[in-house]
Amino acid sequence: MTFRHPDRDQIRIEDVLSALGNAVRLAAVRLLDAGGEHNCTSVLNTLGITAKSTMTHHWRVLRDSGVIWQQPSGRENLLVLRRDDLDARYPGLLDAILTGANADATLDRGDRTEPAV
Repeated sequence: MTFRHPDRDQIRIEDVLSALGNAVRLAAVRLLDAGGEHNCTSVLNTLGITAKSTMTHHWRVLRDSGVIWQQPSGRENLLVLRRDDLDARYPGLLDAILTGANADATLDRGDRTEPAV
């Protein structure tokens, strides 16, 4: 099976923002931002998601929007964040979104620190 991926110049801001506007997809992208290839199962396990069919939809949205590369490897698919393409197309966008997502995740865990006075 081969997947269709948009070329760099076909990536559109509205598609990227829509893809990253979903909490599950954003969490997956946060994991992929660590770099390297990740197999789908390891991402599912890390996120605590048991429904592979649900993630199939999310992978398609991320792939079609140009956020990830998805390549078959044996019985599994490997995922890679298209950071270079996204940074070239929209400099600073991914960093800003991931910084915000990481800050929100910290607050959600209750790791709040008192502001310096």
